[in-house]
Amino acid sequence: MSKAKQRGTQVVTKTSWKNAFKRDWQLYLLVLFPLIMVFVFSYAAYPGLRMAFMDYKPARGYAGSEWVGMATFAKIFKDADFIRALRNSIIFNVLDLLVGFPMPIILALILNELRYPRFKKVSQTILYLPHFLSWAIIGSVALTMFKPSSGLVNIVLMALGVIDEGIPFLNESMHWSVTYLLIGVWQSMGWGTILYLAAITGINGELYEAAMIDGANRWKRMWHITLPGIKSTVVTLLIMNLGRVMGSNLERLKAFENTQVKEVQYQLAVYIYNKGIGNGKFSMATAVGLFQSLIGLALVLISDRVAKKLGEDGLL
Repeated sequence: MSKAKQRGTQVVTKTSWKNAFKRDWQLYLLVLFPLIMVFVFSYAAYPGLRMAFMDYKPARGYAGSEWVGMATFAKIFKDADFIRALRNSIIFNVLDLLVGFPMPIILALILNELRYPRFKKVSQTILYLPHFLSWAIIGSVALTMFKPSSGLVNIVLMALGVIDEGIPFLNESMHWSVTYLLIGVWQSMGWGTILYLAAITGINGELYEAAMIDGANRWKRMWHITLPGIKSTVVTLLIMNLGRVMGSNLERLKAFENTQVKEVQYQLAVYIYNKGIGNGKFSMATAVGLFQSLIGLALVLISDRVAKKLGEDGLL
């Protein structure tokens, strides 16, 4: 039974967990399935992390494999290929953060200022679509569009007289790096606007009305009302993105794989796949993955502490 306590004019109602479950059992049942998935794939795999401290042999299993402690990590940190993959991962992820993180914010501000509802909805739908395309599809389309001699982009540029010969968008390290980063921004920026648009809708409309009465134009309303209103969302997402600075996307890297750009394309995900899983060195793959996770966790905790020092709410 529900219990009500009278406190002056306020009534505080407490519902027991039995009544709550009886009332909303369908919702609890629906939540149960994703909780099981999260437990199986995120927590049940934790005992397997001990593989990083063992010379793991699948045929021997955990019981028969030799415990080597930190020897696997020492071997990895002396590997020149690991250092190269680590350097490339940090460089590209930092550039991804610098170029890609502000774009959803800018796009959300622009979409918020659109006054024609139908055009706004169509624009949002078009901008969301790239998020649902696999990197295999994006890579195939990019290869078709950016070929040096027969790619659509180079054909148009040469026809307009902008260039005399094709630009090696995907065949030269510097051009590949720029193309890789910009395609990543294009793929993610539309989907990233969802949270910012939701945060913008939570801003009190009376603030805009008061600003308009005071003579503030759109730019001033955006700068003094909209941006401060979504600051906490920006800080939260920035902290979460900092935790991915050590990560890398194997599917994305494989979609743009090219023998001519291996020097910059070789990142931690490729290193783990080639040297760890591909060569059957599961201990090495686990050790690198654990290293990435620990550095990411440390970056999140440090950035969260810095955000709180600056007066923001942070994550924890």
